[in-house]
Amino acid sequence: MGLPLGAALAACGSSGPTRPGTPSGGGGGGGATYWYLSTQPQEGVRTRTVERFNKANPNGQIAGTTFQNDAFKTKIKTAIGAGQAPTLIWGWGGGTLRSYVQAGQVDDLTSWFDQNATLKDRLFPSSFGAATIDGKIYAMPCETMQPIVLYYDKRSFDKIGAQPPQTWGDIMDLVPKFNAQGIAPFALGGQSRWTNMMWLEFLFDRMGGPEVFQAVFDAEKDAWNNPIAIDALGKVQELVKADGFIKGFSSITADSNADQALLYTGKAAMMLHGGWTYGSMKQDGGDFVSGGNLGYMNFPPIDGGKGDPTNTVGNPGQYMSISSKATPEQKEIAKKFFATELMGDQAVKEWVATGAVPIVKGADKEFAASDDAEFLNFVYNIAVNAKTFAQSWDQALSPTAAEVLLDNIAKLFQLSISPKEFATNMNAVIGK
Repeated sequence: MGLPLGAALAACGSSGPTRPGTPSGGGGGGGATYWYLSTQPQEGVRTRTVERFNKANPNGQIAGTTFQNDAFKTKIKTAIGAGQAPTLIWGWGGGTLRSYVQAGQVDDLTSWFDQNATLKDRLFPSSFGAATIDGKIYAMPCETMQPIVLYYDKRSFDKIGAQPPQTWGDIMDLVPKFNAQGIAPFALGGQSRWTNMMWLEFLFDRMGGPEVFQAVFDAEKDAWNNPIAIDALGKVQELVKADGFIKGFSSITADSNADQALLYTGKAAMMLHGGWTYGSMKQDGGDFVSGGNLGYMNFPPIDGGKGDPTNTVGNPGQYMSISSKATPEQKEIAKKFFATELMGDQAVKEWVATGAVPIVKGADKEFAASDDAEFLNFVYNIAVNAKTFAQSWDQALSPTAAEVLLDNIAKLFQLSISPKEFATNMNAVIGK
């Protein structure tokens, strides 16, 4: 059995209420409350979806507040722990959702989905994995599927007269060629830590298949000591030592989109990042996307690796739970939102317009009219054809284990710990 399917993280912009005076959360008050991430263009879709719902439901309103990625994760954790969560709890499913379930903080939606089978059937089945804990559904899958993509700047490849990498060996061969031309081989917002994690997710998968991390997820003793895991950890350090990443990557943040800017300004040749970055590069990168300079591909195979090269990691959906502390009235507003606007026809059209693939069956019929049809079909085919669409590690694991993971990944990339030290540190929190 593969990993529960789930989520990557998204980069963000500014934070603050979507309109002045909106309540910030908690169970009180007549209307429902909703916190979400502030990246554009995604933020705009979320905000307009709420506005349409509020216009159609004057007696059952939703008040929204936006936060940057890291601020959101801190705020929501604190609020849930204090019993002051917003009515609608936006998230990434997996281990974090499991912690909410174990603490009795979110409602079981299984019977509600049984009663709304048409809605459930409208969504991709793969999106329900990370919404399901011990056989019960605790979140509404929503928004878009976003695998992690290897982006590249065609102009940079033209400068060195090379083709995009078809194997890991090609990647290592390209590194000195780009450096010799003063172009960083890879952009990386390493201060954010989860951006580094994407590299390990693909290396583990391409070298050993999804079973290598599955053993960690299943809390098998000393699973991080798998020889394939140790080898993969070593490979990423080889890339760091070869100057594969932009100088100073450990002080660059993904929340500021600085890593994306390195790609579209020609300072870096490639970037491993989420499907959601296509929309922001199109918005912020001048004619980089519209001018045909952006290339993209699935992560290449690794010589001698056992993993299926169609596998991907990332985000086959976002997830919306209902706070168990909300009032009955707030819960009804939330369910009505789920059943109508959240993944309604207009929302689907707007998600496509951002250059993203909604998790709704048949959404691909909207692609033909889009300027981004090529990218949309690329993402759709990756998501649909992947043998395994694995959940991001820091979402698959518990919040406790995830924090240790991110801390050790940062140290691994900074070369301050060895692969074996990484494995020892991570084995100590397996199952916690």
